[in-house]
Order: sequence, then structure tokens, then C-alpha cells
Amino acid sequence: MNFFSIASLIFILGVVLAGIVTTITPKEYHMFADLPAIFLVLGGTFGAAAITVQINRVGLLLKAFFLRLLSGKRIHYKNIIKEIMEMAEDYRGGASIASLKAKTKEAFIIEGLQMIEDNIIKGDELFDLLEERVENMYLHYSEESTRFKNLGKYPPAFGLMGTVLGMIALLSNLGGADAMKMIGPAMGTCLVATFFGIVTANVFILPIGDSLADNAKEINLKNKIIIEGLRLLSTKTNPIIVAERLNSFLLPNERLDWKKVSGKKG
Repeated sequence: MNFFSIASLIFILGVVLAGIVTTITPKEYHMFADLPAIFLVLGGTFGAAAITVQINRVGLLLKAFFLRLLSGKRIHYKNIIKEIMEMAEDYRGGASIASLKAKTKEAFIIEGLQMIEDNIIKGDELFDLLEERVENMYLHYSEESTRFKNLGKYPPAFGLMGTVLGMIALLSNLGGADAMKMIGPAMGTCLVATFFGIVTANVFILPIGDSLADNAKEINLKNKIIIEGLRLLSTKTNPIIVAERLNSFLLPNERLDWKKVSGKKG
């Protein structure tokens, strides 16, 4: 479980609630139970999403986000490098590609090993093809995260729509009895829709979109490491050189200490 992300989400919700508690008196809390405003913001956003993005794709993106949030499914590059290093050592020792595939659960490693084993596309052409796949995958994921983030413009717009509708109703009744006394409470109710729109966009949609974009970058980097690892593995490169080459993709504090893995001491 990704405790840091969950704690961050709870924190931001706490900030919003603290803002409400410190600004609004308890007798005014009922204003936020405005079902028409909530329906207008959420229903309008859902309708706009149905037009601009396939709803099933939105569901898959949300599923990917919550898996990352709740399951803590972040990519551990050290484990990937360690796995490829051990495969390189086994392959140099005479292990078959089939046996290497059986030792990993990483789908892209299995895909690459299968292509090496098939031996239909060879040499640089094979790895150029894998690089092209990775690049296209990254563009696809990036575009989807951008589309999701673009949904963040709709809740504030529908919230403003709710505010305008409330203002129309308010102004149309200004000639009534005690109209002046009702302006303050009525204005507060009008602005509730805008509040829900801002919260929906900035607490949920935009952060989720940023998380999906970050996840796309992580997957892209992981796949680049795998391609380079398979390239080195296919030429039976020394596992230590494999580890050092793959470490070059990472920051110093993220790199694998191959000495601990191999049991060698510098």
C-alpha cells in the first residue's frame, strides 16, 4: 500500500474540511448538502467525459490510479536490474531462453525474450522494433493522462453554471418581501456549486491526472531499461557490465549495488 499517497490525499481533504470549519459556522453547514449543486457538477462532468473521452477508458484509468494508490504498485527499478543481471548470468552459463522466461513475471521482459527466442527479427532491427513499441506505448499513456487532466476544466465550469442559475433565481425574487434579508444566505447557496466544482477538479481530477502521467513516465523508463538489458543479455555480456549499464538510467541513490547481488567485494 502506498501510505504516502494515501496520507497526502487525506491531508488535502483535511485542509478543505479545515477551511470549511474555520470559515463557516456550524449552523450553516447544511448549505453544503445542496443536492442540485452536487448533481449539476458531477452529472455535468460525467456527461462531458462521456462526450470527450470513452467512459470505459476513464474507468480503466481510475483503476490504474487506485491500484497504484492502494496496492503501492510502484516500479522498483533495482529489482528489474537485479532480475536482468541474474538472467544474463544464467544465459552466459548456458541456460535457455525458455528457462529465463519462466523466472520472470514482467510482461515486457517475457515479450522481448520470446522475440529473441523466435529469432525471426534479428540484431539491431529487433531492438529498434522494441524501442518503437515502447515509444508508442508511452505516447498512448501520456495522451490518456492528458485527456483525463483535461476533464478538470469541466467541474468549475458546471459549478459556475450552478452559481449563475442561483443568481438568476435570486435576482428574479428581489422584489419580494424581506428580499434584502435573503440576499446573503441566497448568495452563499449560489456559490456552493462553484465550491464543489473547484474541489472536484483540484482535489481529485487534476491530481489523478498528474499521477497517471507520472506512472506513464515510470513505465517508459522501466521498459527502456529492459530493452537495454535484453540487448546486453543477447550478446552474453558480463552481468556486472549489464548492471552498470542499466544503472546509468537511474539517479545515484536509485542504483543497484551489484556487489551485494553478486557477493563480490570491491
